[in-house]
Amino acid sequence: MQNLLARRRATRAALVVVLLAGTAIGGIAVGRAETSTPIKVASAQMLPDFSRLAASVRPAVVSITNHLKVQNASVETIPTPFGMFQIPQQQQRAQEAKGSGFLVDANGTIVTNNHVVKNAREVMVTLSDGQHLKAKVIGTDPRTDLAVLRVNAGKPLPYLQLGQSNNVVPGQWVVAMGNPYGLGGTVTAGIVSARGRDIGAGPYDDFIQIDAPINPGNSGGPLFNQQGQVIGVDTAIISPSGGSVGIGFAIPSDMVKNVVAQIEAHGSVTRGYLGVSAQPVTPEMATALGLPSGVTNGALVATVEPNSPAQRAGLQPGDVIRDVNGQTIKSARDLAIDIAAIQPGTKTPIQFIRKGETRTLTIALATLPNGRTASASPHHAQGRIGLALAPLTPNTRNQLGLPHGTMGAVVAGVQPGSPADQAGLQQGDVITAVGAQAIDSPQAAVRVLHEAENAGKPVALRVLRNGHAAYVALDPAAKAG
Repeated sequence: MQNLLARRRATRAALVVVLLAGTAIGGIAVGRAETSTPIKVASAQMLPDFSRLAASVRPAVVSITNHLKVQNASVETIPTPFGMFQIPQQQQRAQEAKGSGFLVDANGTIVTNNHVVKNAREVMVTLSDGQHLKAKVIGTDPRTDLAVLRVNAGKPLPYLQLGQSNNVVPGQWVVAMGNPYGLGGTVTAGIVSARGRDIGAGPYDDFIQIDAPINPGNSGGPLFNQQGQVIGVDTAIISPSGGSVGIGFAIPSDMVKNVVAQIEAHGSVTRGYLGVSAQPVTPEMATALGLPSGVTNGALVATVEPNSPAQRAGLQPGDVIRDVNGQTIKSARDLAIDIAAIQPGTKTPIQFIRKGETRTLTIALATLPNGRTASASPHHAQGRIGLALAPLTPNTRNQLGLPHGTMGAVVAGVQPGSPADQAGLQQGDVITAVGAQAIDSPQAAVRVLHEAENAGKPVALRVLRNGHAAYVALDPAAKAG
């Protein structure tokens, strides 16, 4: 009996071993499958989540409806060097236009675009909570396309902080919010594509380019950084279709601060006035002007206005402005923007190059006259000889609309493919100076041009065309392309 029990225990033990072994074997197979893990990319980076930012700033973003004085309002389209530039304003019913804006203080002050409230009979603002309020237009600035409104909500309102657009860099994440196609509270995100864009929309173009989608109705809405600060005002798009193709533009907040502060204080904007027109300095022009080595940019003074601060201080055509009030000037547009930002009456140091020598003048700026810009760029041409010249007679002056007493030589013809042709000189241009030598006759021009031809060096010609003065870099050694 004991032997039988012993054999039964041994049999159960063997079965247990087999079962465990079977479990173990099965476990090995299953274990291999269970320990296999999904593919992971160690370097993957999560995209930013803008939900908290959007929720925080939404209460201060408003929708704007402009009940127009005129019957038909349409999206304005302007051809530019970049293609078709469109002000993304509406696509609305016949007598109203829609846009966006944002509150900048608790008292109901709103920033938007000038074109959003242009030709307004009545402006209505819709707050994020759905409340509709009539708005008063405090002031507008068409030159920068900005406007300031005010509403009375009977209570303090949430508002946004204007950040520093000068700190913005390409590649930085940004968020736009507005009222595209009447869809208020719409949030879009993208990156800063570029800074300092000039799209031909106004004299002080200095746009931030973004790829965050903005569409008609986004105009006047805020562009945020990730800290919730407004770094721009969404204003324009370039698009063949009228909708977003990923090329949008915002007015930088640093410019907005100055304009809004002046409108709030005075109802309008005053700008500094120097009294010059300027053009870019190309490398060819730098050589023709004999600028110091390494100087290949700046603002070349083409014209000095009579009785202007520039004339009274002694600035002259041919001077190359390189610095205004400590700010480097790389182009004529830089000069226009920097001068405009300075308050009239301010004594402003201006550094420039004249005949290869760096000089500085301190000039008290005047107030920019209405309808003028701080520094309008005249026609420019490039550089090259093959000219037929004629005297500038009283009759020719009248035909060309030149002031009495204007001296120079008229371009009667340009040989195709010649250096003059490559320079962009045209029949009817009036050459008033070659280098530093004033021209009072065709003979004087020919003499100085031959000297430049013999020297084999580019020379700067001061030319009047259609009432504007500009410098042309003419290279006698240039060959037809």
